[in-house]
Amino acid sequence: MTLAVDIRSVSKSFNGTRAIDGLDLSIPEGATYGLIGPSGAGKTTAIRMIMSILFPDSGTLSVLGQESALAAKDRIGYLPEERGSYRKMRVGEFLTYIGRLKGRTRSQCEARAQRLLRRLGLDDVMQKKCEDLSKGMLQRVQFVAALVNQPDLIILDEPFSGLDPLSVRLMKEVIEDEHGRGATIIFSTHVMAHAEELCQQIVMIDKGRKVLDEATAGLRRQYDPRRILLAPLDPGASLDALKKLPGVQDVTTGPDEALIMLAAGTDPATAIRGIVERVAPARIELARIRLEDIFIRLVSEGVSEESRQQLRTHLQGLST
Repeated sequence: MTLAVDIRSVSKSFNGTRAIDGLDLSIPEGATYGLIGPSGAGKTTAIRMIMSILFPDSGTLSVLGQESALAAKDRIGYLPEERGSYRKMRVGEFLTYIGRLKGRTRSQCEARAQRLLRRLGLDDVMQKKCEDLSKGMLQRVQFVAALVNQPDLIILDEPFSGLDPLSVRLMKEVIEDEHGRGATIIFSTHVMAHAEELCQQIVMIDKGRKVLDEATAGLRRQYDPRRILLAPLDPGASLDALKKLPGVQDVTTGPDEALIMLAAGTDPATAIRGIVERVAPARIELARIRLEDIFIRLVSEGVSEESRQQLRTHLQGLST
């Protein structure tokens, strides 16, 4: 297996505070990795070390087979969390300039820039100055700048921050296309639902330490607590009878639906049959466990219930 990024025992501190603590991470070529965790967890520091913007205090790191990203810069596309552009330049000139810095010809840059802008609903901006674009339009242009050289490794740090839903959807489609042509993608976000949707592998970081490195497909099998969502046909129906069902551990009611937690080892199909016999459902389904639920379980052991609830509230806010 050829690795696009190989990180071994990397640590980084700032003013005595450990931002990254003994990080090990191996990302195969052609993979899509989601680097997730709450703000301040160390995601951006890790990315900046991959990009050789920062250098580790200890440990080793290689990118695309090179000892640093500097030796492979023409094969990398990077969208930093702090956006930047040459605001006085026209969009076409800006994107062509970025592509040529990465070793592409003018014609290659212009053709790819036009194609990507069209995909993102920006057909007519090539001749406009960057400073004349709205914030959302400029952010999509900066996204194109990260892709204009058709990179082998694409690193996106909070790419959807502040964008409207349509722009997010269009960018997701482009990301999927880039992965389809074989690019390796590292996607950093605190919005865990985005990583869950786009990434094959999820890496969770908390306080500079890796707490999870798992394939997305296997996460629910490993951590699924057997939850059932029930929307009663009669919104006023009593759910007390469900609490007495064999295998039902807990029933939490909400304004529109109830969350039914099953005990370990309970067959969900049997439980669902028992539920519908007692309460007529408008909708009933197995609930997909969310990444924030897994994150809370991993990082909140040994903390108070109040702290655990604060973490849950924080992450639920980030996931919207």
